[in-house]
Order: sequence, then structure tokens, then C-alpha cells
Amino acid sequence: MNKHLQQNPNHQSLIDMIRKTKNNKRWSLRTLKQFHASLIVKSFNSDRPSLRELIFAAAVDLLGSINYAHQLFDQVFHPDLFMYNTMIRGSANSPSPSKAIDFYTQLDRHLRPDNYTFPFILKACARISDVSLGSQFHAKVLKFGFESDVFTRNSLISLHASCGDIAVAEALFDGGSARRDAVARSAMIAGYAGRGELAVARALFDETPAASRDLVSWNVMITGYAKRGDMECARRLFDEAPERDVVSWNALVSGYVSLGSRCEALALFEEMRAVGETADEVTMTSLLSVCADSGALDAGRRIHNALLEVARSAGLSVIAGNAVIDMYSKCGSIDRAVGVFWGMRERDVFSWNSVIGGLAVNGRAEEALRLFDEMRKARVRPDEITFLGVLAACSHGGRVEEGQFYFNLMKSEYGIEPNVKHCGCMVDTLGRAGLLEEAFEVIGLMGVDRYPIIWRALLGACRLHGNVKLAEHANRMLVKMGPYESGNYVLLANAYGGIGAWVGMENVRKMMNDRGVTKEAGCSLIEEGKNAIGLKGDKIADVVESDSKLFMDS
Repeated sequence: MNKHLQQNPNHQSLIDMIRKTKNNKRWSLRTLKQFHASLIVKSFNSDRPSLRELIFAAAVDLLGSINYAHQLFDQVFHPDLFMYNTMIRGSANSPSPSKAIDFYTQLDRHLRPDNYTFPFILKACARISDVSLGSQFHAKVLKFGFESDVFTRNSLISLHASCGDIAVAEALFDGGSARRDAVARSAMIAGYAGRGELAVARALFDETPAASRDLVSWNVMITGYAKRGDMECARRLFDEAPERDVVSWNALVSGYVSLGSRCEALALFEEMRAVGETADEVTMTSLLSVCADSGALDAGRRIHNALLEVARSAGLSVIAGNAVIDMYSKCGSIDRAVGVFWGMRERDVFSWNSVIGGLAVNGRAEEALRLFDEMRKARVRPDEITFLGVLAACSHGGRVEEGQFYFNLMKSEYGIEPNVKHCGCMVDTLGRAGLLEEAFEVIGLMGVDRYPIIWRALLGACRLHGNVKLAEHANRMLVKMGPYESGNYVLLANAYGGIGAWVGMENVRKMMNDRGVTKEAGCSLIEEGKNAIGLKGDKIADVVESDSKLFMDS
């Protein structure tokens, strides 16, 4: 136990110790419980000043301890107004802001609210976007005569600007001294920006004296432009801002990610780390998808490490863990993906899907199927994405009988109707094994003959096994659907070339010329240093489009 608690403090000295501990930033839930235990042991558990300090520390000072504050509050007979206001404030800022309304309802039965009650009640209404309830509390503010209180007025402006009647917010803002108040201005700017009225928000922002523009206003404008995709304006404001915090950086990074500007997003993340800022989990998860798409393994590894620093002892969240698995899988580092999976404290169906699919597309069919068995033993119900990974594993591993078994298992045991991607994997599995007639039968039985991807899978298999007759049929179906898709002609030409039918191959090339079909240059991505660089060749790569990665792409 904390050495200070070994003394025999009176009530005031205990309060002083609590305040000293908070001021020294040595506060933790463990310390909070120690002080609570001391109150009980020293028979101070009914001492209101000490209880007020503890409840305020748990509800407001210590992040993430609101539930313990609830436990403390529930043990108090006849809580006073300060305690109610504290619980309303803590709840309004918590992940469950609606609980603030519950505390107000209790308060209203026994006590008269004061000017400290309403700002956080109004904040809770804004956070849950309950305009009707917010309007009811606005009426109560008028009833109790708190409309002139600065904090209450600003909370009313924020509520109506963000989710209520903007005309009411404007009336409050234009009345009295609100226009000179930086908090009120920020609320109006945020309200206009949140409604997509960036021009109005920008006009108000520009007319605000530079010394009065707070960080919230800068962040609101940067975020507004970034969400609209106007990264030029967002970056200009970002560079002009006198100070920045993690919100500023995250807004800009997220904007680049949304636009698919991979290099800019990753470069900004590196710049962010260089100045000592850490992106939040949502932003880093988005960045991981950028790394996965561009094959930027080194950058992905750095983001993974940054996530671990943020998570610390709590470990990766399920969402972050899934994103890390997906990144490592797509970058070909499947062993790391598996390691992350087994290191997760909690897993959901997406976690299992990510690693099963990753093993499948990285040629580890046996492990993917073994992991699927583990999933079933763990009583995690597979979904259609799970079976997509399982069928892809069967395709890559040449496991025809197992593929057929799992294809039937989908519907018989789990009631999942196979979609075109599942059928494509089955066609691919049979085609790779040379069972072309059986693959053709699956297309007819499953009624998926209107999908080009199915015929490409069959055409690729025909090329592999030299079945020109079936390849010609598949090509005819494809030409009907997309007569200018060069890949379809290339696959057929290669099927002719595979058996030495050079005349047929030349006829395909002539057909392409007659129809004006041109081959696109092949493109691949490699990672060089920190940047993903696209390399284009002068002729299309001979890629068999029946590869089951096509069917995994969702």
C-alpha cells in the first residue's frame, strides 16, 4: 500500500494527500483503490469531503475509471449536488454519455440543479445527437435562469450547431458577448464544417483574430477540408497552424488515406513520428491498409510497433490486430501474421478469416485448413469470407476432394449459399486439377455463367492443360460480355500456343487488331526504401487470371 497511508491521517490530511498525489501525476486506479480502502479502514467512509475527492478523481481525473466512480457513488447515502454534477460530467465524457441523463434524472428528484449541471448534460445530448432531449434541457436552462452563464450558453451553441437547429445556435451566438468568445466561435465553426458548409465556416474562421483562434478551430477546418478531399487547403492550414496536436496530424493522414494518396500518407506518418506525435489507432489501422495495398512492409512494421507502444500492456485491440494480420499477409510476411494472430488476447471471426485467407494466398494450404478446424473446435461460426479462404487454400493446394467437401459443408451445416466467388474458387480448383468438364458442369449447375470471372478461371485452366475446344467456348462467352478486354484474348492465344497451334494463336492476334483491342502494359509494385514504386513493362505479363486471389479480392 502507498506509504503515505501507513500514517493515521485526519480527514483533512487525507484530502491533502489525495490532492498531492493527483498534482504529482502519480494517479492510477490502484492508488485510487488504496485511498478508498484507507477511508474504510480509518472509518472515514462517511466523510463527505473525502468521498467528493475520490469520486471526482475516479469520474474526471483518471481516464477509464468511470465504472469505479459509479461503484463509489452507489455507496453514498444522499449524494450532494457536487457528487451528482461530478458523475454527470464524468459520464458525459465517457464512452456511455447517455448515463449522464440518468444521473440528472436522479438529481432532479432530490435537488435543484445549478449552473455547473447543464453544460455537461448538454454535452451528453450533443454526443448522442439527441436534439429533442437537448431542446428539453434548453427549456430547463431558461426555467432556472442559467441562459446568461457563459459555460451553459457555449454548451447550448455547441449542441444546436452540431446536431440541432443552426438558426438557434446563430441567435445565441449573435446575442451578447458570444461573438467575442473563442469557445463559442469554435463551436460555430465546427457546426458549419460538420454540416458541410465549409465556406461559411472558413469565413467565420478568417474573421476571427489570429490571437483568438484556438487549436480546436484549426483542427475543425483541417478536418473539414480533409474529409471533403481538398488536401491542398487542408495541408496549407496545417502548415500555417501555430501549433498542432495529434488531432491535426490524424486529420491530415486520414485525408490522404481516403484519397488513396499512399506515398503522402506514409510520408506524413514518418514526419509525425519524427516530431514525437503518435497517431491514434483508427488512423494507424487505415495506414496499415495503405501498406497492405502497396506492399510497404517496412512501413507496416513501423506502424505495428507504434500500435504496440500505444496499446502497451493491454495488447492490440481486435480491429487493430486484424489490420496487422491483413497487412503482413498481403506483404508476404505470413509467419508474422500468424504470430500476431496467436498473440491476440481476443479474436473475432474476422481475425480467423484474415489469417486463414493469408495462409491460403501465400501457398500454406495445409496450415489454412488446419486453422479452419481449430476455428470450428473453438466454436467460432465461420461466414462466407471464411469459406472463401478455405476454398482458395484447397485450390492452391490441389485438394479437390476437400474442396468439394467444404463447398458442400457451407450450405449443409452453416446454411451459407455459395456466391460467385465461392463458385469461382471451385471452378479454379477443378480446373487446376485438369477436371475441366467437371468445372464446366459446376458453372451450369450453380448458374454463374453470366460472370466473366468464372469464364476467365476456366479459360486459364484450359490454357494450363491445353484444352483448346473448351477454351474457345469460354472465350466466346467472355467476348460477349466484354469484347475489348485484352486479357481474355491473351489467355486464349496462350492456350493455342501451349499446344503449338500457331495458326490459332495468330488468328487471335488478328482478331484483336481487327477489333482495336490493345494490350495494356503490365504493372507491378516493389518496395524501395520507404516508397512503393510502380514498374511498367512494354508487354502484358502472362498472368493466369484464374488464380484464386481474384476470388479473395473483396
